[in-house]
Formats: sequence, C-alpha cells, structure tokens
Amino acid sequence: MTVKYYKKMAGTSAVFISTEYTQASPVERDGLIWSEDELHTGDIPEQQNNKPSMSTVLALEGLEDYDKPSNGDVRRVDSMGVGFVYIAAAQAWVQITDA
Repeated sequence: MTVKYYKKMAGTSAVFISTEYTQASPVERDGLIWSEDELHTGDIPEQQNNKPSMSTVLALEGLEDYDKPSNGDVRRVDSMGVGFVYIAAAQAWVQITDA
C-alpha cells in the first residue's frame, strides 16, 4: 500500500491537496507535507454526504460560519475539478484521491 501525501493550499488554514495533483494550484511555499495519518484519512466514513459544489477552495473555509461541515461531507471544487472530503478529526478538507 502506498502512502499518500498532501500540501496545504495557500490562503487557507485547513484545505489540503494531494502532492500528486498535476494541475496548477496555489500551495504554500514552505514545503511542508502531511501524510494520510496526520490528516486522519482513516477516519473518513464509508457513507459520505454529497453537498453542493463550491467555486474555489477558499469558499470551503467560509462554510464554518453558515453551514458547518460534518465528518464525511464531500464538496466538489469547480475551479480545480476535484472533490474534497471534510475530516472532523483533522478539522480539514482533504482532496479525494483514487485508491
């Protein structure tokens, strides 16, 4: 089994994208990388909750104020063409990647 790694999106406090994402994306320049264990990806429930898509990753963070996410919520980010799942244990949105 291959371990997956993630980088934090620039301008966010808790949105993470796979290091294998090949499209242009604004990631933090400090070079820090998080593992699946650090982001608690093992805590993603099998039953996920599809929610309406968002235009950008910055919109994901605004949800805390008016539509607080729950563990397993999934939102597609249209500007990137990928989905993110909310992991309550990490209080973070993490890009969904293929197994």
